Amino acid sequence: MESPPFFILLYRYFFFGWLFKSTDRGDVFERAAAWRHNHEQTRWLPTYSRRWIITGLLLYALAGYFELVMGLPELATWFYAPAALVFPVGVLIGAAWLCMKALPKPPVT
Repeated sequence: MESPPFFILLYRYFFFGWLFKSTDRGDVFERAAAWRHNHEQTRWLPTYSRRWIITGLLLYALAGYFELVMGLPELATWFYAPAALVFPVGVLIGAAWLCMKALPKPPVT
């Protein structure tokens, strides 16, 4: 079996959308199965949150090193900018996790 290209693996390492199925397609049973699948996949969201936090801390550390130690604030901005994305992505992951845990199972009609 052939492994996916590096950029696809990198995308899957940081973004979790590929784990979930659409719940607005199919009949009632397919939507319920997709919801159950999505609910089971929420167990991976804390892992993605950890990955983003660690990456953000590393980026902030690199930016601080380049700015404070090496005196290169222009180069530090290349690390500060992506590190600033960690907070909104963390909020998104947290909201998705909380919503999936708090929402009741949809009724089968």
